[in-house]
Amino acid sequence: MSNPINRRQFLQSTTAAGIGLGVAGAALFGRPATTGSTRNALPRWRGFNLLDFFGPDPQQSRPGTTEDHLRWIADWGFDFVRLPMAYPYYLDIDRSKPVTPRSVRRIDPRRVDEVDRLVSLAHKHGLHVSLNLHRAPGYCVNAGFHEPFNLWRDPEALDAFCFHWSMWAQRYAQVSPERLSFDLVNEPSMREDMNDQHSRRSSVPGAAYRRVAQAAAAAIRAANPARLIIADGNDTGTTVIPELADLGIAQSCRGYHPGIVSHYRAPWAFKDTASLPEPRWPGTVEYHEADPVTGKTTVRTEKLGREMLEEAYRPWIALKEQGVGVHCGECGCWNQTPHTVFLAWFGDVLDILTAQGIGYALWEFAGDFGILNSGRADVAYEDWHGHKLDRQLLELLKKY
Repeated sequence: MSNPINRRQFLQSTTAAGIGLGVAGAALFGRPATTGSTRNALPRWRGFNLLDFFGPDPQQSRPGTTEDHLRWIADWGFDFVRLPMAYPYYLDIDRSKPVTPRSVRRIDPRRVDEVDRLVSLAHKHGLHVSLNLHRAPGYCVNAGFHEPFNLWRDPEALDAFCFHWSMWAQRYAQVSPERLSFDLVNEPSMREDMNDQHSRRSSVPGAAYRRVAQAAAAAIRAANPARLIIADGNDTGTTVIPELADLGIAQSCRGYHPGIVSHYRAPWAFKDTASLPEPRWPGTVEYHEADPVTGKTTVRTEKLGREMLEEAYRPWIALKEQGVGVHCGECGCWNQTPHTVFLAWFGDVLDILTAQGIGYALWEFAGDFGILNSGRADVAYEDWHGHKLDRQLLELLKKY
């Protein structure tokens, strides 16, 4: 993971840019928007990611969210769901072939209706919904498929990106910002090879991210000037984007640091999962790394603990104090991390965010990262209407 930007550099850049979402946040939610305020311009939403539209092929999607799920989320005291969507899910295309520039705008109204139904059900239970393009025209943080263009470089990709957000903005033009927000694109980065999950990534140039966000925001606000818009942090959600601070756009951080805890043994996160040291929290881990040329093994140590989290979130706290709304759009831990380590680490993550008025959305509600049916080998699950409930994780979330 990339290191957060220097706090002094960030403050210098945002002071000139202005307070960003502060004014919009005050208008929408009745909160003061003074520079240096410790209050967050966004509500402290708490909830879950729902993965109904996460995959590009509806025929291969996982079992969908039910009304019972949404009722439980609300009954347990949560108020937010994020819907990460792969845009091909709602296209009318031949999925045996790659998406092309010509097919990227072929909207399938039946699939859009499916999104509508879930949004309506969530609203029925008082939940704020955040729509997110997890896979957008020209970019996705995941790999293994072909995109016909590059969102950060190609005008044609940006046009298609704005087309999709304009479509959603017009569809929900009459829905209030208290009930619905738009999260532009999941975890931006520059990827060398979209077909290689381990290909090298780098930061999106600030000017390029600003160009994309500004164009999409204009398309959205043409339908509803008050629509609340969120941008995921740069470097796959880990670093703030000073270049957006004056655009009236909130920003979304992540709760995955350090990866050795949150993604222990995850094959999409580490090339060599077998050599990873078992994480501790707090504690010190040793990495045995072999030189690819000489074969000589060296040992690198890393101290894990709350201090590293406080350092990682410092730029996000500075952003919030400048008046730009901040939310943690994804957080959690894959099911191979020892449960006691996960809960100890996650308690620190949630405690730091909560102290700053920053809300969160667990990835995910049901599944490997979730509170239901996570498949952990070291959890005494509670039977919950036929599901396996991680009661300890649920109670930790409810605490914050």
